[in-house]
Formats: sequence, structure tokens, C-alpha cells
Amino acid sequence: MRVRILLTMITILAGASSVLAQCKEFKWPEDKKKAEECVAVWGDAMKTGGNLKSAVPSFQWMLTNAPQWNTKLYIDGVTLYDKLADAETDPAKKKVLVDSLLMIFDLRVKNCGDEVNVLNRKAFASYKFNIKNKEALPGLLALYDKVYEISGTNVTDANIVAYMTTVKANQVYLKSVTDEQILHRYDKIISLVDTKIAAAKTPADADKLRGYKDAVDALLIGMVKVDCDFVKKNLAPKFKQNPNDVALAKKIFKFMLEGKCTDDPLWLDAGEAIHKHSTEKDFGLLKALAAANIAKGDYDRAEVLLKEALAMTSLKGQDRAEAERYMGSIEAKKKNYGAAREYFRQAIAADPSDKESWEKIGDLYYNSADDCAKLKAKAEDRLVYLAAFEMYQKSGNTAAMARAKAQFPSKEEIFELNWQRGSTQRVGCWINETVTIQTRD
Repeated sequence: MRVRILLTMITILAGASSVLAQCKEFKWPEDKKKAEECVAVWGDAMKTGGNLKSAVPSFQWMLTNAPQWNTKLYIDGVTLYDKLADAETDPAKKKVLVDSLLMIFDLRVKNCGDEVNVLNRKAFASYKFNIKNKEALPGLLALYDKVYEISGTNVTDANIVAYMTTVKANQVYLKSVTDEQILHRYDKIISLVDTKIAAAKTPADADKLRGYKDAVDALLIGMVKVDCDFVKKNLAPKFKQNPNDVALAKKIFKFMLEGKCTDDPLWLDAGEAIHKHSTEKDFGLLKALAAANIAKGDYDRAEVLLKEALAMTSLKGQDRAEAERYMGSIEAKKKNYGAAREYFRQAIAADPSDKESWEKIGDLYYNSADDCAKLKAKAEDRLVYLAAFEMYQKSGNTAAMARAKAQFPSKEEIFELNWQRGSTQRVGCWINETVTIQTRD
């Protein structure tokens, strides 16, 4: 019975019309009464969930005699054979049903067109039934290759992870794909997902797509040993030849970040290439590049990048505070302490929960002792530590508080200046803060 079904399908496909009618209008055959009976038979069977096998002859009659009746013919046919294949436990019979199911998609393309939409559906249907079938894996991979070739950005979301899973299945079970072929297909998938994310209508849609992207990345890492040596051997030469290849730059940047070799100049070059060709600023990227430039001592470049970040109107809260802190750290390294403090204060204004910036202001004060010392009275020169202590107290860093307190003036030292504990004094130098007199003893 099942073999006969498949042979009938093959015969129908061979004789199908090549006219690409869209099958939107109902096009009844000459024997309309018989056609209406057939539609009713399979419709009732599918509606009640009863004996689906009894609906097969009616469906096949319509497929033979009215192949352009309406797209409903193929939609219902797919549903019918999908359920039959799901329910079949005999492997040989299941294979016949699955093959017939896939032919229905081909017949729809042959008679009604709409190839991109239909082949996307066919690919996922084949994936559902054939992903664990070694004999079917080469054909499934070829089908996915074609779907991605003809669909552009219209590949359905369901075929994102499924394609990469199919690539992996061919690698694991058949050893039929090379690392280069894997990466080529990975590039196509990631490029598609990035385009879809950029066009997402809602944040939820974008987040869902990012989840697919993470799943594809995880599959790749399990297939190819993508470490820093791999990047430098396989990707660096290509990037050197074409430093404007943004897709390649993104791969290098991501893989080297995961491989923890961001101290390699290649990683920074890749990041700069991404930034150069980006139409929209990405704070995460700007921050990473700024940090890398700070690490290598290129404060001017880091400052340019951070100012770009701070110019982003969308940058708020903790992200803005982090950018302000980076700027403060740069100014501190340049010994522009006043400017550094202002950046740290702006960080706190952006994120009132920011404790780190209070600590950094404390460090500025603590490390200014020698620069601000007048060397006339020890108590006066030690006021910077009182100012530092107050900042450390706001940061909650008890170890830093203890370190600063150990440098407070002694009772004898404040006595020499006729100062009293609890009174206030102004810290001079660039600090220009009022502190409450305390002693270390």
C-alpha cells in the first residue's frame, strides 16, 4: 500500500504542470461532484482525527485530477501525511510516507510556484523526520543549502538552528564536511540572523533571534576547535588580505574573545574594523576597544572611543557610569586629577549605586599626598588622607578606609597646630575639600 502511494506520487510529479499558477482561486476539475466528495472525505477525517488512512485515496484523486485546485490541497496534504508518518511505527512504511510528504511540497512548487516559502517548509519537514537518518542526511544538507541560496533574508526562523544541526549531523555521522565548509555555512547563518535582528519589530523578537544565534555558536564550537591558534592560522591571513571584511572581523573578534587572547593585536584590529563599518554605535564594542587601548597605553584612541559612547543618547545608568569611569581612569593616568574626579562624579550621577567611583576618588586623594604636601606641618599634609577616608567610606571599602586611617595625623601633630578633633579644615591643593579632623590614635 505504502509503496503504491509513493509510486503514485512519483507519477503525478513527473506529469505535473510547469505553469506556475499561484493556486489562490479554486480551480475545479470537470468532475466537480467527485472532487467535492474527495475534499469532504479528507476534510472530515482530518477534523475528527479518525481513520486518516481512509482519506489518502481521495487526496490522491484530487492530486491527479486537480493539481491546481487550490493551495489548500497541498496544505491539507502535508498535514495528512505528516500525521500519518508520525503515527507509523514500521521504519520502512514510515520512510515511504515521509518521502510522499516531501513530494507534496515538490508538487506544490511545480503546480503553484511560491518556491521560497514552500521549500522552507519542506526543509523543516525533512529535518523533522530525517535528521537521525544517515542515508537522508546528504540530501537534507543539499536541500538546506538550496533554501539558503534562494531565500535571501526570507529563510524562516525554524530553519536557523535546524540548518546548523544538519551540518553537524553530516560531520558527526558521515564525516562529509570539512572545517572550511562548516565555517562557510556558519557565516551564511550568522549573516542571516544578524540581518533579522536588525529588522526585528520588537525587543522580544530580537531576543529570540539572539537565542538562535547563541545556539548556532554553541553548535559551531562543538564541531570545530575554534581557539586562538585556529583563528590565526585560518582567519588571520584572509583578514590581512581584506581588512574590510566585516563578517570575518566579527568572527575573529568573537572567537578571540572566547579564546581569551584579546591581548593579540589581531583582536583589536578586528574590533576596529567592525567599528569602522558599523552604521550604529555599539557600547559593548566601544567599551571593549577602549579598554584594550588603555591596556596598551594608547589613551588618546581610548578617549576618542569613549567620547563616542558618551555621545550616545541611549547610554544611561550603569553603562554611562562605566564609560565615565573609564574616562576618569584615563585622566588619572595623565595626572589630570581634577578632570578625573569630575568624570567619577558624573558616573555617580548616572548611577547612584556606583560605589567604585567613590573609591576611585578616594584613590585620587590618597595618591596625591606627595604632590600636595607643603612640608611645613605634618597634620596639614595628612589632611588628604582624611579626604580619602571619607570617599572610601562612601564606597564601603573597609580595607581602604583602614589604610587611609593609618595615615591620619596623630594627636600631637594636630596639637601643634591648635586643631581640635571634630573641627573642620580645608584641604588645599587641587582637592579643595573640607574635612572633619580625626586622628589615628
